[in-house]
Amino acid sequence: MKRLKTSLHPLGILLIFFLYAGCEKQQLPEAPPNILWISVEDIGPALGSYGDPYALTPNIDQLASEGVVYKRAYATAPICAPARSALITGIYATSMGTQHLRSVIPIPDTIVTLPEHMKGAGYYTTNNAKTDYNFDPEGMWDDNGNQAHWRNRPEGKPFFSVFNYGITHEGHTNSPPNGDLDPLDEDELHDPAQANLPPYFPDTQEMRELWARQYDLITVMDKQVGDLLLQLEEDGLSDNTIIFFFSDHGFGLPRYKRWPQNTGHHVPLIIKVPEKYSHLINLSEGSETDQLVSFIDFAPTVLNLAGISVPKVMQGVPFMNSDQVEGRNYVFGARSRADDVYEVSRTVISDRYVYIRNYMPHQPMIQDAVIFSDSKRGYAELNRLQRENKLEGPAAEFYLPKPVEELYDLKEDPFELNNLAENEDLIEVKIEMKNVLDEWISETVDVGFLPEAEMMLRSKGSTPYEYAHDKSKYNLLRIKAAADLVGREMTDEYNIGKLLENPDSGVRFWAATAAQARQESSDFLADQLEELLDDPSPSVAIKAAETLALWGREDASVPVLSQYLRHEEETVMLEAAMASRRIGTKACPLIPTIKEIYPKISGEVWGRYKNWYYPMFIGMALDQVRINCGEDVEIIN
Repeated sequence: MKRLKTSLHPLGILLIFFLYAGCEKQQLPEAPPNILWISVEDIGPALGSYGDPYALTPNIDQLASEGVVYKRAYATAPICAPARSALITGIYATSMGTQHLRSVIPIPDTIVTLPEHMKGAGYYTTNNAKTDYNFDPEGMWDDNGNQAHWRNRPEGKPFFSVFNYGITHEGHTNSPPNGDLDPLDEDELHDPAQANLPPYFPDTQEMRELWARQYDLITVMDKQVGDLLLQLEEDGLSDNTIIFFFSDHGFGLPRYKRWPQNTGHHVPLIIKVPEKYSHLINLSEGSETDQLVSFIDFAPTVLNLAGISVPKVMQGVPFMNSDQVEGRNYVFGARSRADDVYEVSRTVISDRYVYIRNYMPHQPMIQDAVIFSDSKRGYAELNRLQRENKLEGPAAEFYLPKPVEELYDLKEDPFELNNLAENEDLIEVKIEMKNVLDEWISETVDVGFLPEAEMMLRSKGSTPYEYAHDKSKYNLLRIKAAADLVGREMTDEYNIGKLLENPDSGVRFWAATAAQARQESSDFLADQLEELLDDPSPSVAIKAAETLALWGREDASVPVLSQYLRHEEETVMLEAAMASRRIGTKACPLIPTIKEIYPKISGEVWGRYKNWYYPMFIGMALDQVRINCGEDVEIIN
């Protein structure tokens, strides 16, 4: 066989080389983007880029002009730890048992956090410096601490870096004048006289100064964010880095943080995507969107941007391509225990309405608790006016029992002042949103319908997530049906009495709660509750004891609280301490017990408590008992 001879001109060879090289270049995989999260604490969308004329935020506004402003972004909880839990996992805190503030909950191996996914894909991961996920963060990050920075990464590695700024936290907002505002020039300070107070704040000089301070701190934070963005620019990384800016929940002020309303959940979210990655999204530079976005979506979105498959266990969806969130009409939130104030409220928000279901409506939002004490300026002012009988309007409702249901039209009533839950013209809207909320509770397996101690005791040796997903062990529908009776006028003694005999301790707990919520004593129910004082479930026995004490049978019930204050399980101690706080001066016979156990929970946190977890909240509840009983307790928070 003869070999075919060919001859090419040298210029032709050169042309082929360049064409081949060009094809090879086009086929090279795109370098993954760096991803930077800038997380700030305790602010709503109080930024110039959100149309707030009182705000002074030039650096963030510049970022917004180069990115996308999400007008309807929401935290999954109105307080940090459960919200951060969802952010870092893509799973609702109420599904994992991480819904309370603050705790250390075991999670199963099947739940892999976002930074772990990113590390597995070759990213260098850093967190500076707050975690507060309600589970142990050990090993999640390549670099986690006050010095954590993308600059510490090995050469050539993409990074996922989180920076958390706490200058806007409620502790700073509610502080007296100090050095927090030193970075500001005189002309950058906000004039209290120009403050546009929300209508649920009394228009006093103190509240105006507090509102102005909140905005001053936002300006300080804006400078800090500007410094970080400058570092990114100096490192030549701006064109390769997708930037998220967001807050962890609403303002650190009454009616925001800890409240289940829209104000507690609504947060700013700005995302800048460099030109080279613009094909990953369908929104252009400098645009705004009313797309509903939840914290539950952040982890899947980051994975999607990095080209990493989203695991099925994650409950959110990538949101930067509208096709992936097509048909979303609702986002969800949950308020559970915050500090030593136990609550079970669930929220659903649409593009127009917010519906809230309060499962402990007999408890007001502001209770006799250290966290709402005069040690915080905002609460000090409200408490002063309340004591002087001068508190009027919506703020007065903070101290009253809550409605069982709340429905607000955010278009007509953005401050959520007019509860439309009983409005006959909106009955279909309410029913639809209630059904949507119930479906979400069921589909996501909300383990928060078990009291906290019961949840931990039942799941011992496993995890709350795994326990709750075993339908043979956790009958959510049966327990929630009992919770649905709390605060309902049609719930009579007979129905409650039958539920107090139910074999499921979760049902018995809610039946005892329903008895208490009736706001009037019942000899028939009291006799049954006395039989539950030695219930095998500590949560049931504690709730029965609390209810009986409020009904005047404290001689039989207070010793039960004393017994459980000495319990070896901290969650049981906490439930007993909270119940003791709620019965007011009837808990005074517990003072010797409190002094006996106090060394177990005391330490250096705030100069009083052992650590930031259960001992702190047990201590806060017991300190309030001592205050209620006339003892001098110095609280600094």
